[in-house]
Order: sequence, then structure tokens, then C-alpha cells
Amino acid sequence: MIAFVRGKFSRKTPSQVIVDVNGVGYELQISLHTYSHISNKDEGQLVTYLHITENAQTLFGFFAQDEKELFLQLISVSGVGASTARMMLSGLNPAEIIKAIVQGNTKLLESVKGIGRKTAERLVLELREKLGKISLENAAAGSNNYRSVEQDAVNALVGLGIGKPMAESAVKKVSDSAKEILSLEDIIKQALKNL
Repeated sequence: MIAFVRGKFSRKTPSQVIVDVNGVGYELQISLHTYSHISNKDEGQLVTYLHITENAQTLFGFFAQDEKELFLQLISVSGVGASTARMMLSGLNPAEIIKAIVQGNTKLLESVKGIGRKTAERLVLELREKLGKISLENAAAGSNNYRSVEQDAVNALVGLGIGKPMAESAVKKVSDSAKEILSLEDIIKQALKNL
């Protein structure tokens, strides 16, 4: 599996970019959301997803891991293929998609080409609970970090062997007492001191 590609953007369009990686050109299908982030850059890194079907192998590129995760959630729904998911990420920004699904706004989802009423209802039914865990405040602010930094900190602490309730409590304590926005590393360090 190709996790990401890093190199020069030799050709960019709103739907596709060719990334020159040491003389090898990778053609990536992208959303308008990703294009808006790379349109004035000559090089960079894109997170990728290789979509294999009976007739083709298509490499999709994403500006951030969170956009890729949303893409994967979308294509997990019956009736939503990779092209439709990319169209959704082009027609609406990821924050709008999350908010529409969580709030059950099928009309907004239907405004995307290729999404009918039944598909919009299926998206809400199947993804509302999963995406509901994502901070709506971050989504409303248009943040690229759909999962909150606090949740990432909790996951990191759990990965270090700390029980989830204890990790959540320590991270909440740090967040509540912080006078400024802390980085993920700072939250983890301070939470470890509070344990």
C-alpha cells in the first residue's frame, strides 16, 4: 500500500495532480478541497489511498489524513463509490459534510452531484454515530483536525498503556486549566505529569 507521496507537483488541475517522486510521476485524483491547499505550492506531500477495482487501479491524494479518513468513511456506505466521495469532498468541505451527516441535513447532501435522497439518507443512517464523535466545534470552524487534539492525546496515552478513563480525566484536567491552545505534545506531557 502506498501511504503517501512526497515530491514536486509537476502538473495540477482541480481534480488531478501528478507528483514527481525522484523521476517517477504518480497521478493522483484529488478533491477541490485538496487542490485549494496545494494550488500555490510547487511541492509537498499528499496522503494516498489506492482504490482497486476490476478494471482500474486509481490513486487518490489528500492534503491531510483526516480528509482521507472521511473519504474512507464515505466509501464504506453502500451506493457511494470513490468518485462520488471525491465529488462530495469537492462540492462541500469536509467540515460541512460532517456537520450535514451528524445533523441529518439530507438536503445539503443531496446538493452534491450523484447523491440522491436515498443515498443521503443512507449516509446519515450509517455515519451519524461514527461522525458524531467528532467535535462539531472543530467541524464548524473548518478545522483540518476533525478529531480533537484532546482525543488524539487520549489515544496516545492509551497507547502508552494508561487506562482510557484515567487518560480522559488527565487530558480534560490539562485542557480545562490551559490558558492558551496547547499542542498535542504539550497536552500529553502535562497529562503524564498529572497521572
